[in-house]
Amino acid sequence: MAEGAGPLAGIRVIDMTQFVLGPYATQMLGDLGAEVIKIETPSGDRQRREMGRIAPAQDVSALFLQLNRNKQSVALDLKVDHDREQLRALIGTADVFVHNMRPEAVQRLGFDYEAVRAIRPDIVYGWACGFGDGGEYAGRQAFDDLIQGAAAATALLPLYDGNPEPRPLPTFMADKVCGLMLLIGIQAALVHRARTGEGQEVKVPMLESFAGFLLVEHLHGHSYDPPRGKFGHPGALTPFRKALRTSDGYMMVLAQDVEASNRYLGLGGIDGAEVERRYAEEVDGRGRVNAYHRMLAEVALTRTTAEWMALGTEHSIPIIRVNDLPGVLTDPHLSEVGFFTPRKIDDEVGSYLAMAPGISFSATPMSITRDPPRLGQHTADVLRALKAGPATASE
Repeated sequence: MAEGAGPLAGIRVIDMTQFVLGPYATQMLGDLGAEVIKIETPSGDRQRREMGRIAPAQDVSALFLQLNRNKQSVALDLKVDHDREQLRALIGTADVFVHNMRPEAVQRLGFDYEAVRAIRPDIVYGWACGFGDGGEYAGRQAFDDLIQGAAAATALLPLYDGNPEPRPLPTFMADKVCGLMLLIGIQAALVHRARTGEGQEVKVPMLESFAGFLLVEHLHGHSYDPPRGKFGHPGALTPFRKALRTSDGYMMVLAQDVEASNRYLGLGGIDGAEVERRYAEEVDGRGRVNAYHRMLAEVALTRTTAEWMALGTEHSIPIIRVNDLPGVLTDPHLSEVGFFTPRKIDDEVGSYLAMAPGISFSATPMSITRDPPRLGQHTADVLRALKAGPATASE
């Protein structure tokens, strides 16, 4: 199957990543049209193995399926000289080399930046590590939960719900955010190479990258020196930031100004005079805020979610239905744009739900051209082409 015609068509990527962060970044490189060759050990990316034993085959966990489309799998044992030579030959044809190993591990294998640059001087060498050089944590292993803890993401739920126990956000937020940072860095380095012919090393330390993402709003009063307030953005952490129950479900409402608030309340039978009366019964600002949110909730119950969606459009009030996880699969908008598409891998694995790439390009569209590979599926083909002496992807 041919590679995509996206904006990175013609770029060859050697992908030595595993877990979540690296494969998320390299999958997007593939979605953007790059040829991604995933180098795996003979036992495979550890993310292939399923938690919960729901996979139809040992090497295709649900999470692996959602992180590894648009890639070819080449299985090499890099402890063996012959296989290391095969990888060096592949690097000679590549534009990008990506990994998320610790420095000593990749150096021990012989594929640190200096070694790879000696093979391909203009290589874009992207890698993610836990922590930047020069700090106390440099060189340590890092995983999503550890980075969420160090960056204080585990402090956000306590600020929101009052339960003081630190807890990570229930998504692999640090991994995915840092995967996006790695993607951005690699693309920027490719632009630089196109302009100058010069490759470079692109390093993404997780703690620094994720802390910068997280603290945009939550540094808050400590953005000033000296501090002028508390940590935590009030608008993000308010307990009123929640779904409203309708007569048959839930919705989110964001009445962005007084006029929109009045329109929304009026549609539920609470006019301006009633609002003023309820405010007048309260003795302070906190009480009026509570009264306002009680009115929002009261009004929501007067109609169905679908009715509120229609009224929101008609009256320019931002309203959206709240889906549970099964509901996302049947959301009318996602269905109409074809976001979920069943795709068959093979007779053993069967089909999986692929999620469409989100970015739209008018001239170089993103696409899914390869389904997630079985372990070592493309080893013979890739190495046969390499032996035949293919041109480099950049030529």
